[in-house]
Order: sequence, then structure tokens, then C-alpha cells
Amino acid sequence: MTRNSHKLLLFPGLLTTLALACSQSAAPSITTEIIQSPNPSIAPETVGSFQPQVSGDTSHSINFGGQERTYLVHIPAGYDPTQPSPLVLVFHGFSLNAEEMVRITGFNTQADAEGFVVVYPNGSGKKSSWNGGDCCGEAQVKNVDDVGFVRALIEELSSWINIDRKRVYATGFSNGAIMVYRLACELSDQIAAIAPVGATQDFPQCQPGRPVSVLHFHGTNDQLNPYEGGVNQTGTVDFLPVKDSIQFWVVENGCPPEAQKDESGNIVHEEFSPCEQGTAVELYTIVAGEHAWPGGESVSSEVGEPTKEIYATPIMWEFFVDHPLP
Repeated sequence: MTRNSHKLLLFPGLLTTLALACSQSAAPSITTEIIQSPNPSIAPETVGSFQPQVSGDTSHSINFGGQERTYLVHIPAGYDPTQPSPLVLVFHGFSLNAEEMVRITGFNTQADAEGFVVVYPNGSGKKSSWNGGDCCGEAQVKNVDDVGFVRALIEELSSWINIDRKRVYATGFSNGAIMVYRLACELSDQIAAIAPVGATQDFPQCQPGRPVSVLHFHGTNDQLNPYEGGVNQTGTVDFLPVKDSIQFWVVENGCPPEAQKDESGNIVHEEFSPCEQGTAVELYTIVAGEHAWPGGESVSSEVGEPTKEIYATPIMWEFFVDHPLP
């Protein structure tokens, strides 16, 4: 297989029930506060315009569109405020939350090893969800401006963390994957590359301002976001086939129509490259795979068990490193 295929790393679980059911505001006021800190007694001197940060996790809130929105920030060990750091945004699935995505993905460990910042935003509503376009939950029904929220979040983070604005990336699981597809469509000036897991694009109005690199993971036995598309087992959403989402970005990015294809065990890796502006489109198909984060922890055995043949998180990071903003 190609450059990422040797990553056969393991972990264990992933989502509670996905009853994927299907507020925007003008010029929202934005305020931010830290809800908790690993060591609030530390108040170091600033370095340039950025404060040194204690490594570890902090919880924050931001008022956007009249709502308090919350998110977790993980500062890697050895963070240097004098050097711009990549940022990876990790979006949870329907009815999950930021803390669950820390457990499911193992991104904090990856961040400590590679020196990037990870942020886990929370969706909105009683069963926390993201407005990915035609999906899902309260966020979609109330037309919550989640794209605006993410734009405001990046600006806020950049005010106190030295973020490399050419290396801001987004990944998500299930409803979170649908959300990152929408970010590629509407926030391509901010998001360098995306890596959706277990859900397809659900935003028919997609008109990105530039080519965006896409790395997609999906199991062929996914019952909640079917690989071949159609209505899922809850009967709530009619999904596009995985190949349709991939084909959209192959055309949009000006990629070769035929993929370089490798297979190893139950893993099929297809790579469409080179594409315009140095982008790429890649698909990892997990044969007989379920609704889960490959190599990560499952939310529940009822939803789906992750494959042990690959680990999506380090593969994503390699992909992100290769695809900054032009």
C-alpha cells in the first residue's frame, strides 16, 4: 500500500445511538471564558502577543449567536508560543460530546508526539448535533450557524494560541464528519484539509472557494451511514453513497479520474492525486467495517466495533502534514 498504509496501530470503541433527525444570527457578539484550567495559579509573562500555555486540557466557552458554545483545548507537551502550531479541530457525532472524542480518537497522544494543538468543539441542542446542511438534529432544524461558530472559534483561538493559519485541519465522526464536509464547502479559506469518518457529504450547495484535500474512512457494513447510501437503520436520513462524495471532490479538486489503489487484508486504499494546488483525495474502505473510528475506541458495541487493521488518527496526521493551505 502507499505511504500511509503501514500504520496498523490499534486502540479499542465509538457512538451512542444515532437518531439522525433532521439559528442563524447576524453579527453575533462573541465573548469567551475559561471554565476550568489545569493550573489556574500560573500566570506567565507573555511571549510576543501569546502567553506560554500549560500543557494539558482546558475547557472553554464562547458566546456566539446568543448561545454559549463550549469546547476543549489540548495543548501539547513542549508547546512553544514563539512557534506557530498546527491546529486540528475534532467534531463529535450525534449525541456525543468533546470528551467522548478525546477517548475515541486518541488525538491527544498524537498531538503530544507531534506538537500540534487539538480542539474538540461541542455541538448544540439537547442531543448535541451539528448543522451539516440537510443533517442533523436540533442544529439542522433550527438552522444553527455552525460554520460561523467555527470561524469565530478559530479567530478566538488565534488570539491566545500561536496558531499556524496555513495548517488548520478538521476531522469528525458521523454527524461530525458531515460537519467537516460542510466546512470544506464553506470555510475553505480557513480549513486546509478534512478527514471525515463514517459519514458522507450532506450539503448540496457546496461551492468551495479553492480545492480542499479530503481523506475519508468508511466501513462497508456501516448501518448508520450506509457505505452504498440510502436511508439508514433509523429511517431518518437518506445518505449519499461514499463514492459520490469522493467523486465530487475528485472533480472539484481537478484530480486524476482513476485512483492508485492498494489492498491489504480488509483495507482498500484509493488515492486520487496529484490534484490542483497540491491537494489530494483519498479513501480508506474498511471491508466489513462498522460505524466506528478505525483503530480507536468504540462508543458502544451496538453501534459498531472499530477495525484493528489500521489506526485512522496517525494516518490523518500524516495527510494533514502533507496538505497545508497553498
